[in-house]
Amino acid sequence: MSVAARSPLAAQDGHGAGAAFSPFTAQETEAGRRLFTGEWQFVAASDSVAALPPMRGIEIAFAGRSNVGKSSLINALAGRKALARTSRTPGRTQQLVFFAGTADLVLVDMPGYGYAAASKSKIKAWTDLIDAYLSGRANLARVYVLIDARHGLKPTDDKVFDVLDRAAVNYQIVLTKADAVGTAELEGRIAATKAALTQHPAAFPDVLATSARTGMGLPELRAAIARLRVERATA
Repeated sequence: MSVAARSPLAAQDGHGAGAAFSPFTAQETEAGRRLFTGEWQFVAASDSVAALPPMRGIEIAFAGRSNVGKSSLINALAGRKALARTSRTPGRTQQLVFFAGTADLVLVDMPGYGYAAASKSKIKAWTDLIDAYLSGRANLARVYVLIDARHGLKPTDDKVFDVLDRAAVNYQIVLTKADAVGTAELEGRIAATKAALTQHPAAFPDVLATSARTGMGLPELRAAIARLRVERATA
């Protein structure tokens, strides 16, 4: 694999933490850009297995604690301000929400986890839905688990990793709001996250650092999705 231009820990705008080479070629970065330039639209919001839309293309799901910035990241990736609903109120996303682009790619906004104010019955319903989705969605290519770069991993994240490990679903960690921490802190956060992932067999070893506000790391995340799409097509 040839090496693309320098990228400060998955940042293109100088907000990264120290110089590092991008793991993606210029061709992959351009493919990722093109993949997200088309029109995106809402497809479905499912609160039960019966309500899941028919499988099409490949699906990329985004998981994370409430208020980690899932909807903001999806909007930033697609270049849309209001594709996915954002809210200052934790726990607003209570369904699996599907968005489709012009290519054979579907983005899935998963319910946020770790919101203690939800009722036990509601939490169980979300958990059952997510478990069924993870185990029964053959076109699910990867789950990106979002972690707030300001706070790092929490015990609730470990529980989700265990669920993904048991379901044998490939997942990768994306640090959000990385522009809000300093260089040394971000480097330490990435190193600690990578070390924790060695205990999880289904986890992809690399960690991406992003910011929906500045655009940091978005070209790399798009390129990663474009590469995954090609790998799935040729498998």
